Amino acid sequence: MDRPTAILRSLESAYPGAPKTMLRHRTTFQLLVATILSAQCTDARVNIVTRRLFKTHRRPCDFASAPLREIEALIRSTGFYHNKARNIKAASRMILDEYSGRVPDTLDALVRLPGVARKTANIVLTTGYGRVEGIAVDTHVKRLSKRMGLTVSDDPAKIEQDLMSLLPRSEWPRVNRLLVTHGRAVCTARKPQCGACNIRRICPKHGV
Repeated sequence: MDRPTAILRSLESAYPGAPKTMLRHRTTFQLLVATILSAQCTDARVNIVTRRLFKTHRRPCDFASAPLREIEALIRSTGFYHNKARNIKAASRMILDEYSGRVPDTLDALVRLPGVARKTANIVLTTGYGRVEGIAVDTHVKRLSKRMGLTVSDDPAKIEQDLMSLLPRSEWPRVNRLLVTHGRAVCTARKPQCGACNIRRICPKHGV
């Protein structure tokens, strides 16, 4: 078994119930909004905000018709709320005008939406539609991929390509959820617990 596959197998054993995402949502559209809000913000904070937000703003039409200041006030604590509110409102309008009110289900269409880059698109596709077109590279995946010697790049797009080249497509859906879970539980940014890590024997620990 090659090392990248061995790493995933070990993490799967350690976290058999790792969720696809920690972001709470009931629809694919709500997942899209929550993922946009999660940029530079913790999932825990996003969940606090969306608990209130989704009581009144559930569908694209709710955001498209809402005053920008109203959306900003509701999402303020997630940070960068001016840009996030503008992007969510514009994305909602595009979904209504160009996709009949339904979140598009292809990578090319998703990245056309304001505020949506490959990370967000991959999360929506994998979690919302069960489609695998790539690997979502967030801060945890970026940090752990370098520590584990799976990439030497700091560029999320290049990291995604490196991971996809190392692992078969069938493994791609597991990468984000396992690395994110491990990054929160053990391989933290400031103080990684290498002694408690179940992949310590096959991890080069770059940068630790």
